Amino acid sequence: MNNKLILVVEDNPDHLELTGLTLEEHGVTAEIAVARDGAQALDFLFGQGRHAGRDTRKQPAFILLDMKLPKLSGLDVLRRVRSNPLTALVPVVMLTSSTEQSDLVACYQSGANGFVCKPVDFAEFTEKLNCLQAYWLGVNESIASA
Repeated sequence: MNNKLILVVEDNPDHLELTGLTLEEHGVTAEIAVARDGAQALDFLFGQGRHAGRDTRKQPAFILLDMKLPKLSGLDVLRRVRSNPLTALVPVVMLTSSTEQSDLVACYQSGANGFVCKPVDFAEFTEKLNCLQAYWLGVNESIASA
């Protein structure tokens, strides 16, 4: 688990802090990169903008991607991730407050590996995040770890 990377794409500072604290509390040793909007996420993944020069051979073990983001929506980011050979196989989990069936369908049709509704309850949110990190970092065999 030590050399793995998680990209968290979240614009809500409270959700971002809670995500970071939850991962830390559960002993996640992966590096955590943060993007606060869709454009920043793509810059990070593709080594552009303020991330120019980043070694793009090191891609995340998984991406936690909020659906409703400034500049570029999570769905648009997902589609760009899937359309680029550099990131096409990176697991993407949509972590969103949306409970709309149409959002769920659109995300899976666009290549999401998971769709998780953010619970309002702190304990439930923590438990869902713990399950996600345990699966994607501990159970799942990713291309990055091969």
